[in-house]
Amino acid sequence: MRRQSETLLFLPLLPIFLVGMFPMLMIGLLGFAGLALFGVLLICVGLASGNEAHDTFNHDVIVHGYPKGSERAARASDVHAATRLAHRVEAAGLGVIIVAILGFLYAG
Repeated sequence: MRRQSETLLFLPLLPIFLVGMFPMLMIGLLGFAGLALFGVLLICVGLASGNEAHDTFNHDVIVHGYPKGSERAARASDVHAATRLAHRVEAAGLGVIIVAILGFLYAG
């Protein structure tokens, strides 16, 4: 039995790499503005993650009804954990924006 090359597995991913290469290159070439743009993207990811956690919880309540006892605590704990992570990602994005502004003021 002949073994196929692993490089053929990467061939379908090549267009995704080529499309994604240009924005990442531009963020690097923009310098501190690119760093601030990356921070804004992190904040957007944090907001989307928090909204998705609340959406999942609301969907479960609407579809399955309000849970009882320990299941309610487990779902609430999941929402709180996801929300805490979302807040940390938002804080990291804000930190990156602050570093970009300070870097721009210091280097400029």
